Amino acid sequence: MAARIERLVTSGQFTLDGGTWDVANNVWLVGDDHEVVVIDAAHDADAILAAVGDRRLTAIVCTHAHNDHIDAAPELADRTGATIWLHPDDLPLWKQTHPHRDPDAHLVDGQVIEAAGADLTVLHTPGHAPGAVCLHDPGLSVVFTGDTLFQGGPGATGRSYSHFPTIIDSVRDRLLTLPPETRVLTGHGDPTTIGAEAPHLQEWIARGH
Repeated sequence: MAARIERLVTSGQFTLDGGTWDVANNVWLVGDDHEVVVIDAAHDADAILAAVGDRRLTAIVCTHAHNDHIDAAPELADRTGATIWLHPDDLPLWKQTHPHRDPDAHLVDGQVIEAAGADLTVLHTPGHAPGAVCLHDPGLSVVFTGDTLFQGGPGATGRSYSHFPTIIDSVRDRLLTLPPETRVLTGHGDPTTIGAEAPHLQEWIARGH
C-alpha cells in the first residue's frame, strides 16, 4: 500500500539572534495505517501525537534545527520511542534549543529513510541553515523542503548560520533538477511544484536576500 501524506499545522514562536516571531509550521506525517514518520516536530507534541494516533512512530526527521522545527521533538521521542534524525552540521543550532539532549541519529546526504510505503531520500541543502536537508520521494512525486524552498523562492538567509549564495546553489543543483511535476511540501505555508518555481531562479538571484 502506498504511503499517504498528512499535514498538521501547529503554532508557536521562532527565536534567533535575539528576536522572536509568531509562526505557523507545517508538520508532515508520512505513512500508512500502522506506521508513520514525522517531518519537523513543531511546537505541540500533544497535537502531533493525536495525529499519529495508534500508529507506530518510527522516526522524527528534522529538516533543520531552528527552534520552531524541533522544539517538540524530544518530548515526542520520549513518549513514542521514535528516533530523532538531524544533519550534524546543525548541531550548534540544535544546542541553542536543547542543550542537554542530542539527536539520536545523524542524517547523511543520500541515505534513505523508509516509512510505510515511502522511501525518503535525504538531500543535504545548506543555506537556510548549515545542516538543512530536503526529503525526496520519487514514488510519491514529492519533496519535503523545510525552509529551503517555498512558493515564491528560497528560504530566508538574513540571520546567523545562513548564507544566500549557498541556498541558491542548493536550490538550483539539488531541487530544481527534480521532475517539474514534483510537489514541494514546505515548512510553512502552501505547497507548490518544482515546475512552478524553476522559471524564477534568475529573479531570486537578482533580488538577493
